[in-house]
Amino acid sequence: MEKFRKKKKQLNDYAKYTSLGIEMLVIILAGVFGGYYLDRWADLGFPVFLVVLSLLSVAAAIYHAVKGL
Repeated sequence: MEKFRKKKKQLNDYAKYTSLGIEMLVIILAGVFGGYYLDRWADLGFPVFLVVLSLLSVAAAIYHAVKGL
């Protein structure tokens, strides 16, 4: 019975960290693509929105990861 509980805990940890990584990826990709399309819409010479939203999405993903642990 103890072996079953240990294996179940390992699977729960695996699922938790896998979903955390996927959530971080989705947050960062949303920021990058959002910035890219805003830059295309605004037609600026320098990709301001891409840089700003990329950095903000990375910060938001890290915050979300730390809060979730």
